[in-house]
Amino acid sequence: MKGKIIICGAGLVGSLLSIILRKRGYTVDIHEKRDDLRRGNIGGGRSINLALSNRGLNALDIIGLKEIALQLVVPMHGRMIHQPNGDCELQRYGDEGQVINSISREKLNKLLLNEAEKQGVSIHFNSKIESCNLTSTDLNTSNQEGKQSADNADIIIGADGAFSAIRQSMEGYGKVATTKEDLGHSYKELTIGAKIDDFAIYPNALHIWPRHHLMLIALPNIDKTFTCTLFLPNTGADSFESFSKSGSILNFFEQHFSDVPPLISDLIDQFNQNPTCSLSTIKTYPWKAGDFLLIGDAAHAIVPFYGQGMNAGFEDCFVLNQLLDQKDDNWQEVMPLFQESRKKNTDAIATLALQNFIEMRDKVADPDFVRRKALEKELHKQFGNRWLPLYSMVTFSDMPYSEALERGKVQDEILTNFNTDKIGFTEILNLYEHRCSELKL
Repeated sequence: MKGKIIICGAGLVGSLLSIILRKRGYTVDIHEKRDDLRRGNIGGGRSINLALSNRGLNALDIIGLKEIALQLVVPMHGRMIHQPNGDCELQRYGDEGQVINSISREKLNKLLLNEAEKQGVSIHFNSKIESCNLTSTDLNTSNQEGKQSADNADIIIGADGAFSAIRQSMEGYGKVATTKEDLGHSYKELTIGAKIDDFAIYPNALHIWPRHHLMLIALPNIDKTFTCTLFLPNTGADSFESFSKSGSILNFFEQHFSDVPPLISDLIDQFNQNPTCSLSTIKTYPWKAGDFLLIGDAAHAIVPFYGQGMNAGFEDCFVLNQLLDQKDDNWQEVMPLFQESRKKNTDAIATLALQNFIEMRDKVADPDFVRRKALEKELHKQFGNRWLPLYSMVTFSDMPYSEALERGKVQDEILTNFNTDKIGFTEILNLYEHRCSELKL
């Protein structure tokens, strides 16, 4: 048996990583401050549905859970755009057969926790991180009654989310620097119920009601419900602040999302009862201090608008596993390589997620945007992967996020600055490939 590793956080990334490391022969303990979500409701109103795609599936595949996870999904072929007049239009994501998969955070987390325990991972629930010692790799925790305990390992990994206690301890030692950028918007979760044991609206799409400064999305669940997420500014007109003062919830929905109130009979109750949650981008560096390492949202929390938060965290685990293979489990070599490899890519997906927020909110219903997307698809149809649309680079390939970001910039530059009605597709491709060559992409 190899050494002992402590993982802080039994969420998606922590539980996945524990399985990977246990399969590598490590003794693995997880400390999780919350109760075991398998024992009851994790609490409604806080879980934006997950969009499981290529990178996440790669990670699930190496632990043998890919096919089982795919039994829990509803495939989404594209975006269903809901216009203010009630018209709908499906904008397909990629090639025929390419889908992103809507999956319940709770169901996926339960699957991973069950597999972790099956593999011999020890999971300590209701175990709050009180402090850690970066020089001795000691961890101090407390239970629900406040009783404190000490634990020790060869490596301690913080997978405890955007508000990571491990990261905060590392900051306290002056070992890492963190920036937090608030979006200025927050979100509230709502649920569209099943309609006589069927989906109330078209199931195989991510539904979007784009309204410029505000937006509603809905993702399907296998129980034929939809998890909706309302994104509003924090302040000003049509904001969450306005509802706390005097805004009428029903009038607001009838004005901006008129086809939604008939789908949610208890709309007002859900709106009042479900929490309003903030949206932020968190960037940290370095991710390593001594024998402590950050991973997932603890190192790089992003806004959810590219559906890549979980996929990026799972790809962290995938890359870490590859590096452990390459370096024969020499953690002192692996950890610096891991943070250098992943930092540039997670910074890139953070940028892409913010860009996609603008696209989803402001552009998807714009005729010029739709025509441009049609042009990109035609270029891809003619030239295959020599011209891969940005969305496909991010969602349906293993291309590093940083490369996808730069290639997307080149594509945007060409399609913006050249009259595509006057130059042929071959010339567009040649411009693109020449520019990518110059940038060594």
